[in-house]
Amino acid sequence: MLTAPPRALPAGVEYARAMSRFPTTSWSMVVAARGHPAVGGRDALTSLCQAYWYPIYEYIRHRGYPAQDAQDLTQEFFARLIEKNFAGQADRTRGRFRSFLLGAIKHFLAAESRHARAQKRGGGTGGFPLELGTTANHYSLPDRDTSRPDKNFERQWASTVLDCALANLRTIKHFEQLKPFLTGGDSESSYALLSAELGMSEAALKVAIHRLRRRFAQSLREEIARTVASPAQVEEEIRYLLAVIRG
Repeated sequence: MLTAPPRALPAGVEYARAMSRFPTTSWSMVVAARGHPAVGGRDALTSLCQAYWYPIYEYIRHRGYPAQDAQDLTQEFFARLIEKNFAGQADRTRGRFRSFLLGAIKHFLAAESRHARAQKRGGGTGGFPLELGTTANHYSLPDRDTSRPDKNFERQWASTVLDCALANLRTIKHFEQLKPFLTGGDSESSYALLSAELGMSEAALKVAIHRLRRRFAQSLREEIARTVASPAQVEEEIRYLLAVIRG
């Protein structure tokens, strides 16, 4: 499990640069477009839903639904969210996509009847592209605790945020070999082994690891910025996410 990014990571210019992109990449676009058929707001919501559908699927599974029903309900939930502008109900003062989604799925499941789902399955809204066939190979939670679906949603949300942040770094040279150092595990012996494997000096390896950590912290903040309504909420959300990961 990933640990907190080093304190010295993306400060100053890099952090300011990340925040300068905030208005065009975040949940704030969706909230700002509520009640209006703005293409930008719809596209921003679609992008967020495509990235963060899996915590909703797992939430439904933790509510006791079998896999196929959970897939159908996940597909329909997001299709409705996009097509009917449910995000127009978003409260600007709350400002977190995570909180909005959790409230919305609770309302959706409460309103759905078994008969209505059976009628819609296979021919319902169906217009939202999700790679639902990958759910079996996604995050493994073999001991689903159906008594605590909210807690499991938060855990899955945190895992998804981290995965999205890491995905932005996969083009970095030697990423797979360096990735374990994001979780700690620094030691002179591990440096010596990996530097020999990669054909670089230990000093160069340490610089590469330091840069990767900086990039990861920046990527994490940018990813979280997509899901909150203001830059001021980014640090608070990071603290919350790390607390969830630590259990």
